[in-house]
Amino acid sequence: MAATAEATPPPLHGVPTSKEKRYDRQLRLWAASGQAALEEAHILLINNGPGVVGVETLKNLILPGVGQYTILDSTVVSEQDLGVNFFLDEDSLGSFRAEQSSRLLQELNPDVKGYAITEPIESFIAKDAALKPYTLILVAAPITPDVLQVISTHCQTHAVPLFYIHCSGFYSHFSLSLPPAFPIVDTHPDPASTTDLRLLAPWPELIQFQKEKTNNLQALSPEDIGHVPYLLLLLHFLDEWRASHNGHPPQSYQDKTDFRAMVAKASPPDEENFTEATAAIIKSLNPPTAPSSVLAVLGAPESQSLDAASPSFWFISSAVRTFYATHGQLPLPGAVPDMKARSADYIQLQNIYKSKARKDAAEVLQIVRSLESAIGRRDPIDDKEVEAFCKGAAHIKLVRGKPLRIARGDAPLHWGEEFAKSAVEQLNSLSFGLDSGILHYIAFVAWDTFVGTHNVDALGGEPRVPGSNKAELEADENKMVGIASNIMDSLFKEAGTFIENPTYDELKEKSAKIVRELVRAGSSELHNLGSLTGGMVAQEVIKVITKQYVPIDNTCIFDGIESKATVLRV
Repeated sequence: MAATAEATPPPLHGVPTSKEKRYDRQLRLWAASGQAALEEAHILLINNGPGVVGVETLKNLILPGVGQYTILDSTVVSEQDLGVNFFLDEDSLGSFRAEQSSRLLQELNPDVKGYAITEPIESFIAKDAALKPYTLILVAAPITPDVLQVISTHCQTHAVPLFYIHCSGFYSHFSLSLPPAFPIVDTHPDPASTTDLRLLAPWPELIQFQKEKTNNLQALSPEDIGHVPYLLLLLHFLDEWRASHNGHPPQSYQDKTDFRAMVAKASPPDEENFTEATAAIIKSLNPPTAPSSVLAVLGAPESQSLDAASPSFWFISSAVRTFYATHGQLPLPGAVPDMKARSADYIQLQNIYKSKARKDAAEVLQIVRSLESAIGRRDPIDDKEVEAFCKGAAHIKLVRGKPLRIARGDAPLHWGEEFAKSAVEQLNSLSFGLDSGILHYIAFVAWDTFVGTHNVDALGGEPRVPGSNKAELEADENKMVGIASNIMDSLFKEAGTFIENPTYDELKEKSAKIVRELVRAGSSELHNLGSLTGGMVAQEVIKVITKQYVPIDNTCIFDGIESKATVLRV
């Protein structure tokens, strides 16, 4: 008897893969494109000191699936490490910390590749192209200023993001150095700010649909009038308003208040769509002009001096600038908010907006293709990239990255006039200045200055952290207070101003208190502070890698005593 062949079941469509199931929550945050960028990243952690905050940062990057990481750390595991580092165990004693931490970190996510380098940082970076394989670098303090300068120069030259992290006692700090131009298209703005209905600049298809649905509005049945989409109601009443106001729409706040009263007066009792209409008036009746911050990006020098090697962002930016100059408005995003309406009407309304958005994006794409041809760009920009830019054009951001400010004991730190004046203005307002994070930042600069001029032994080599030697605790404290005081005075001098007493003395007293806490902590890290700071740093790393959301610009201070975080641009 012939065997009966079993039919092969068809593949299941729409069933999530194992990876999609594992990363389901984060895919909702940064989508497949963000996950792909994360998986292509190779992060280098240059781990120093107790090494807690660096490893905790990596933990929060390995769990969501960063592609590769390398730990550079020549430290040998001691008993002290076991008390603060969760990614070491008793079997790690006497072995290199980089290898042991990497071994245990990899257990978190087998899809991530981890490597360890146990060579001292000084000899490692002396090699040609030693830092070339890495797409992002994390440096945990302490580190000598000369070595940090080499790393910073490499990152600036090759447009590699660099994070510099401190965690000491109850205080932590991290600074982010980005390339000079770091544009972000997918900024994930607040949904409430993304509604763009263009009610003051409707196009023919929208006007025609509005006329069809609001013709002889007051004669409609209660059922029909209660299902007219609210934005069509607003367009209808805008026509009536213009007829009695010389063709002008409501412009001032008082005009909009009067217009809202006009719409409310025409509403049948308890109709939800009229309530939606009156609620949307203030935020929806605005000219379709672009925000000044967006116009600044579109008019950036990089957008106006394109060459064949210019990133795609600047080609699209230049095209959108041309579109805006032609139409006086940005490309339409095309999204329509939820509202009370019949399904057929709502779908038709969505199609009208989507059709206009596609038409605008097609016009921008045509301009992009013309630019590519005129300039000689070989690789055409993906249509989807142009479409995504057009959709988020009203919310694009450009972060102007700056090199790290590296403290050296033999040279004063130059703050820059802009930061110096802003900092002094804040410090001069005592209640705000004491809480602004500037004094904490000065304390960490003093800490770095001390590290740059003190070594564990007289032969040089490993830098010495203030407070790490109990016999020199008081001397270190006095030195640190003096360094911080001099740094603060140099800040005032560069700002070209001064702060009078009693404010000046109170600032110095507060600064000394922060410095003493850093010295008291010595070379120790509190695991809970390291874990929290590692989570904060990892969050910013993910923003940078995925180029989604807006990263800090450019320094964050966390005060664990007050449970307060502050962001500064220094």
